[in-house]
Amino acid sequence: MADDDRPWILHVDLDQFLAAVEVLRHPELAGLPVVVGGRGDPTERAVVSTASYEARAFGIRSGMPLRTALKRCPDAVFLPVDRPVYEAASEQVMATLRAVPGATVQVLGWDEAFVGVATDDPEQLARRIQADVLAATGLHCSVGIGDTTTRAKIATDFGKPRGTFTLTRDTWMEFMGPRPTRALWGVGPRVAARLERLGIGTVADLVHADEQVLVAEFGPTMGPHYARLGRGGGHTLVDPTPWVPRAHGRETTYQHDLVERDEVVEALRVLAVQVVDDLRAEDRPCQRVHLKVRFAPFFTSNRSRKLPEPTYDADLIAATALELLDGLGDGRPIRLLGVRGEMVPPEGGYGV
Repeated sequence: MADDDRPWILHVDLDQFLAAVEVLRHPELAGLPVVVGGRGDPTERAVVSTASYEARAFGIRSGMPLRTALKRCPDAVFLPVDRPVYEAASEQVMATLRAVPGATVQVLGWDEAFVGVATDDPEQLARRIQADVLAATGLHCSVGIGDTTTRAKIATDFGKPRGTFTLTRDTWMEFMGPRPTRALWGVGPRVAARLERLGIGTVADLVHADEQVLVAEFGPTMGPHYARLGRGGGHTLVDPTPWVPRAHGRETTYQHDLVERDEVVEALRVLAVQVVDDLRAEDRPCQRVHLKVRFAPFFTSNRSRKLPEPTYDADLIAATALELLDGLGDGRPIRLLGVRGEMVPPEGGYGV
C-alpha cells in the first residue's frame, strides 16, 4: 500500500438488475417499460420484483401488486422471475469485483456488494469498477464511496443511475442532515414514525437527539444503534466472510383464496416439504417453525414456535405451522401462506 493510500469502502449496486438482465436477453425491450415479477402474468396475484426506469416513470415500484402496475402502465412488458439466470449474472459481477487488485468483497445480495480497498483515488477506482462490470456482463452499476459501510451504502442513492457519489464524515451533514430519517439505511417506516413521535423528523434531529431518549424508546441496543446511524456510523472494514443463512422459507400467494381446511392443510404440507429440501441441502435441521399468513383482503400475521428437538420431518413442521395458524382463531379466507424453518446454528456459530 502506498504511503498516501487510505482505506475506502465502495458500495456497488447494479442498476435495475433483473430488468437489465432481461433486456440483455431480449434487446428489443431496450427503452420499454419492463416489469419483472411472479410468473409474468399481471392478472395473477404477485408483486413487482424489479421495474425498469421506464416503468418507474409511471410510478411502478418493487413490492407493488402486478395488477396495480398494469393499471399504471397498460403497455408495460411483464416478464416472469428467472432465478437461475439472475444468479449466474450475479456470480459474474462478483467475480469481476474480486478481481480488483487488493479488494475485499462482501456480497450483500444478487445485485450489490461492498468493496473494501486502499487507494488515493476512490472515484477513479469506482469508474474502473463500473467499466469492468460493464465489459464483463453488459450491466451498468452505481457506486457509492464512503469511509463507513453506512455512508457508502447511502451514497449510492445519490449516484444513481450509472454514477458515483462520495459521502464522508466531513460531508455527511451537508447532504443528509435535512433528509428525513427514513432516508437512513436500516430505518423503516415504523421506526421513522416512532422517531417522529419523539420530535425527530430529520437526520439532523437524530444527530442532536438525547441518546437516553432513544434508549428509553428503543432499548439499550437499538437506541445507540439509531444514534450511530444518524451520524453515518458503521463498519470501517469490509467482512468477506460468506453469509451463512439462519433459516430457509417458502411462501405462496394463491390465485384463489384458500377457504376449505383440506386446502390449507395440503398447502402447508407442500411448503414444509420444500423447506425440508432446502434444510437438507444445508445439512442443518429445523429447530423453530415460523408461519406467515395473509388473510383476505390484506391482513398479515406472523407466529413461530420452537420444536422439542431439531428435525427434518416435514409432517411435523407442517403440523406445527397448522397449530400456529389455528392459534390465531381467524377464519377469514387465506391468500398467502409461508413456512420458514429456522436451522440449528453451524458448528462454531454464526460469528460476529
